[in-house]
This record gives sequence, C-alpha cells and structure tokens, in this order.
Amino acid sequence: MYKLGLAALGVVYGDIGTSPLYALKECVTPPHGVEPTPENVLGLLSLIFWSITLVVVLKYLVFVLHADNQGEGGVLALLALVVPPEDGSPSKRRGFLLLLGLFGAALLYGDGMITPAISVLSAVEGLEVATTSLKAFVVPITCGILIALFLVQRRGTAGIGAVFGPVTLVWFGAIALAGIPQIVERPDVLVALSPVHAVRFFAQHGWHGFLVLGSVVLCVTGGEALYADMGHFGRRAIRYAWYAIVFPALLINYFGQGALLLDNPAAAKNPFYGLVHGGSLYAMVMIATVAAVVASQALISGAYSLTRQAVQLGYSPRVSIVHTSGTTEGQIYVPEINNLLMVSCVALVLAFHESSALAAAYGIAVTGTMAITSVLFYVVARSRWGWRKWQAAALVAMFLTFDLSFLGANVAKITQGGWVPIAVGVGMFTIMTTWKRGRALLGERLRAASLPLDAFLADVALSKPYRVKGTAVFLNANPAGTPVVLLHHFKHNKVLHEQVILLSVLTDRVPEVPAAERVKVRDLGYGFWQVSAHYGFMQTPSVPEILRQCAKSGLKTKENDTSFYLGRETLLATPGGGLARWRKKLFGFLSRNARPATAFFGLPPNRVVEMGAQIEL
Repeated sequence: MYKLGLAALGVVYGDIGTSPLYALKECVTPPHGVEPTPENVLGLLSLIFWSITLVVVLKYLVFVLHADNQGEGGVLALLALVVPPEDGSPSKRRGFLLLLGLFGAALLYGDGMITPAISVLSAVEGLEVATTSLKAFVVPITCGILIALFLVQRRGTAGIGAVFGPVTLVWFGAIALAGIPQIVERPDVLVALSPVHAVRFFAQHGWHGFLVLGSVVLCVTGGEALYADMGHFGRRAIRYAWYAIVFPALLINYFGQGALLLDNPAAAKNPFYGLVHGGSLYAMVMIATVAAVVASQALISGAYSLTRQAVQLGYSPRVSIVHTSGTTEGQIYVPEINNLLMVSCVALVLAFHESSALAAAYGIAVTGTMAITSVLFYVVARSRWGWRKWQAAALVAMFLTFDLSFLGANVAKITQGGWVPIAVGVGMFTIMTTWKRGRALLGERLRAASLPLDAFLADVALSKPYRVKGTAVFLNANPAGTPVVLLHHFKHNKVLHEQVILLSVLTDRVPEVPAAERVKVRDLGYGFWQVSAHYGFMQTPSVPEILRQCAKSGLKTKENDTSFYLGRETLLATPGGGLARWRKKLFGFLSRNARPATAFFGLPPNRVVEMGAQIEL
C-alpha cells in the first residue's frame, strides 16, 4: 500500500498539490480579491478549509469514488456507466445525459491546456520574488520548460513516472516545512477552522464575497483527478495518500500563508514564496518548478487517455496511439493531442504573461466538469444503487450548491480569460457530437447499400464462384450484414478467396475486456468465418493479435498469405439528411484527416487493398 500510495502522489495529486502556488494569492489581489486584513484572511482560510473538506473529502473521496465502471473512473467512464445501450430510459433523457457527459469531457481538454501553463508559470514567477532583474526571463523560461516537457512525451513516461511519487513527496514536505514556522508564530490563525469566519466573510462582503469564490475554487482544482485516475491506483491508495500526506501538507501551507499575511499584509503579492527567504527561495523555486512539471504530466497523460476513450466510444476520429511501455498498457502517447496541447500552452503563456491572468481562465473548466460529475452521480445513485429519490437529491443538491456557486463566481471572469476553456470545450464538444452523428449517418448509408449476410452466403452457394488461394479479411461494422467492400470486390473481380473472414471490432462500454473473452469465432460454411473482437474503451485493438487468437478456435491464417480489404469513402455533403451542411463538411474534413485504419488496427501496409466509393450524406 505504501508504494501504491507513493505512486498515487505523483499522478493523482500533482495538480491540487501545486494549487498553493497561486490560490490564496488570487484571493487577496485585484481585481477579484479582497484586502488582506485580518478578518478577510481568516475568512478566506475558512473558505479554503471547508471547500477542500466538503468538495474533495466528502464529495469525491467518500461518495464519487464508489461510482466506478469496473474500477475505472472519469467522466467518460461514468457516462458509459450511466447510459449503457441496454438502458431502457427514454431517448430524450439519455440524449441529455450523453450531451452533458460529453461536454464535461470536452471541458477537460481546456483544463489540460491551462494547467501546465499556470502551474509552470506560477512556479517560475518565484524568480521575480528573488530579484526583479529576472522578471523579463520568466515567460521565456516558462515557454522553454513547457516545450521541453512536450517534446519528451514521445519517449514515454515510464522513466519519469518512476520519480513522480518521490518528487511530489519532497514537494509536500517542503510546503509543510515552509508553513510551520509561520503557524508557530501566529497560532491564532487556526481559529479559521471554524466556519463562522466564512459566514462573516460573506456577510461583510456580500456580492463581492461571492465573486471571490472564483479564486477560492483554485484550491480544489485537481479534485476531479482523484476520480479520473482511480483505475490506476484504486480507492484505498488514493485515500491513504490524501489523509497521510496531501491534506495535512496543504492545510499547513495555506494556514502558514495566512499567518504570514496577518503579520505582513504586503506579502499578498506572492504569499507562497513569502514563506521562504534567502537561498531557500531559489531551492523552493526549483522544487516548485519540478512539481509543476509533474502536475502538468498528469494532465497531459489524462488527455491522452481521454482521447483514446473518445475514439473507442465513437466520439472522436482515429488518432495515432503509440504505446510507450511494453508492460503497462495505460502508458500511451498521442502525437496529435501532444502537439495541440504544446501549441496551446505556449500560446496561453505568451498571451496572458502572468499566472494571475491565467487564473481567471482556469476555474470555469474545473467547476463545469465538477457540476456535471455531480449530476451523473445522481443518476448512478438512483439507477445503479437503488437510492431513494430524496436521498440522492439531498446529497447531490449539497454537491451542486458548491459546484454551481464556484461556477457562478467564475462566470464574472469570462471577459478576463474565462472564455478560453469555454471556447475549447464548445469546439471539442462540436467535434465529438459531429463525429458521432456523422458516423451514424454513414453507417445508415452503408447498411442501405449492403445485403443480409444469409442472402449473400446463399448466393455464393448457388453460383459457386472461383476460389483463389489465401485468406481475405473484410472489416465489418455490421455483423448481420455483408460488408460493402466485399460486395464490390465480388461484383468486379468475380472471385473469392478460399478463406474469407468477416471481422467486426466492437467496443464495449467497459474499461477492459479480458483477452480470454475478447474473440469469438463462428464458422459460416462455404469457407466463410465470422469473427467478433470485443475491446474496452481503455484498450487499443490490434487485428494481427485478433487473428492469432482465432487459431485457438480452429481458424488458422498465414500472415504472408492474408489480404486485408478496406473501404475508403469519399463523402459528398448534400442538403437534408439530419445533419447541417456545415457539420457534414466538418465531418468530411475529420474523416479525411483521421488516422488510416491500416495504422490504427495494426494492419501490415503491404497486405492491404483499399476500394473507394462515393457516398452522399
């Protein structure tokens, strides 16, 4: 448990662990912060303590972590659990939940763009505290670190990941040690543990006090990572690391910063680095920068996993998925997403220049996803666990009170940068929904042009076409129909191979399908075989691997004597058809730029035959 908890430190808690770099600072600096008076400092500390306790501890650690999809967490895993195909719920309700879950997933891409930028930038800004002569180098250094971080992704995270836990452990130790002396000097700061000070803060500041929640929420950013990374470490390790190390270290540092502000309000410019002095300041900058890189790595890896899930569930075009570890399936690298994140992160740093400006863009993505998770959790509690309506509603209402309050406070920051994650979320949401709907329409067109499999086999039995040596594999999205590519091949070439395999690669709404249960083989007669391969949304299919497993069921193939037939559709956008013309053009663009099936399914390029067809949408 110790080793697993240590590993969870680096992956799960990197984001929330670096929040002390900027959270309290944003609460006491303009334009949304308040003056660092003793009353305000105690009120803010009370808000931070109870936000962490109620959101992270109560919501996620106590309740949400139990809503797992065969051990996996995250918004897409939760979505697959909430609306499975066999769910008998009304179509409108299922449609709403699907759209809600997809938008939550889309917002995570915005989070993945902002987190590396704000974490590294806020860490490097410590140089400004050490000496003003280095201020001009903060942005270039930050951009250099981010570019280097993304360039090493292709080498895999196995080596880096081995030091994630120890590095993060050093970080939590450092921030706790930095906060203790200040608390010892001003132990009266601990009265902020009482919620009375939070209530007084709202009573004194009214509407402006509500808007300050947009900065307070920065202390719980990364809370969603506890749920998303549950499949890697399990509930027990995540809770162990939180209660033993993370929670105490965070509270000590936040209250240490608060104690500093009680003695020296001028430290509000950067209370985190105000806790250390002299040579220790440069050491803290180095530790903070490394911790920020670790936090960024967790979000980057999360974006890779989210993309693979989206591809497998049919919400994203095929992308390049490179496995960087021969032993750990979850370690992947997605070049397209990596390049997108790198350009976006550097652009955000160059556009905003300061972590305070970026903080305005940060909250909406986080709070939006948190609120969506609460709604989906309600459905799980009712439909899966059999909770009574009032029980589920009362609990989720409390969750949403915090989530929507945080979200509402961040709405005021839309013009200061909050539009960035919204724009990213809307863009990704549009792509995912367009791809899903476009594939459904394309499937309808292909099924209309197809022929029932029984009818085709009956025709083969009557006509007895010439059979050439070897094996032909036809990918078939509809197991009950005949692949259109097979029909075209038979129509034009008038021959069939001795052995014909109709292969359907299907994605189940579960994280993983065991290898022993993955492949099903059925002998159709006349040299035809039907193969169904089932994968989870956390897995990447491989056709050569599928064919090797078929040998156990009596279907044997020779690699050098097997040809793979694929269809390449040219899509023509036409009026009508259930999809707006601009979305049809977007779908066509995505389809043309999707990763070829040859590479995605691991097919040998020199054994692939492609047959084109024009299809009107």
